[in-house]
Amino acid sequence: MEPGNETRLSTFLLLGFSEEPELQPLIFGLFLSMYLVTVAGNLLIILAILSDAHLHTPMYFFLSNLSLMDICFTSTTVPKMLVNIQTQSKAISYAGCITQMYFYLLFGGLDNFLLAVMAYDRFVAICHPLHYMVIMNIWLCVQLVLVCWVISVLHALLHSLLVLQLSCTHLEVPQFFCELNQMIHSACSDTFLNDVVIYITVVLLGGGPMAGILYSYSKIVSSIRAISSAQGKYKAFSTCASHLSVVSLFYCTGLGVYITSPITQDSHSTATASVMYTVVTPMLNPFIYSLRNKEIKRALKRFLGRKA
Repeated sequence: MEPGNETRLSTFLLLGFSEEPELQPLIFGLFLSMYLVTVAGNLLIILAILSDAHLHTPMYFFLSNLSLMDICFTSTTVPKMLVNIQTQSKAISYAGCITQMYFYLLFGGLDNFLLAVMAYDRFVAICHPLHYMVIMNIWLCVQLVLVCWVISVLHALLHSLLVLQLSCTHLEVPQFFCELNQMIHSACSDTFLNDVVIYITVVLLGGGPMAGILYSYSKIVSSIRAISSAQGKYKAFSTCASHLSVVSLFYCTGLGVYITSPITQDSHSTATASVMYTVVTPMLNPFIYSLRNKEIKRALKRFLGRKA
């Protein structure tokens, strides 16, 4: 989409889920509810952690960052969709589409890297408990989050700049947001470089964190099996059960969408599948942590009781 190229479009049309007018109020209400629950739930997790001195530890420092990223991740796509439904318009400007795609990649990447960092934190806590506070000091925690930001910013910027070099003849994007693959598939110019970069980054930036998570949990399982008492095993496993649930949800929904999207040609099915990791996963994360983590439960009760 080269500057000055006559084939470059000023607007795109986000097809979304359904063109049936009678379904629009239902879709609007459903997504508004899910968005408000996502923001409120993740915000409560952040405020509960900030208000409780007992939770000022590396594990909850990373969790508060993850909750913040979930808010930003959902806010990248859902508000624009709600505005479009309310105004009965499917249009998004060219600049708005590129900007949305950039921030979607940025916050999605940060979620991915933060889950890997949290797995490393659990690995150190369970496999090296005596050295945990020495290894996971505040400076290392900040540096790990900064590295996540730098890699995610560069990754999102790389794809955005490559998309800017494409020319496009197709107005319609079969999604409710500007998703990278759909943007590339709508181009009429050669997308070989874009496809190669996507495959490389998926392997390195997707497979790398996943491999790190799998390695960390293989060591964690080995350490837990070496614990003699059943109570000790349960206590050790309970500290990483919430994280393991969130990791499973994040990767299973993400992989499910990208495995099934080339198979199905139905744009509405693709958009519906994308909801799982763009909206549902960030919405469920606070519930997973608050239901399975006693410390978060206590912190939320104290925080809400203080405000009552």
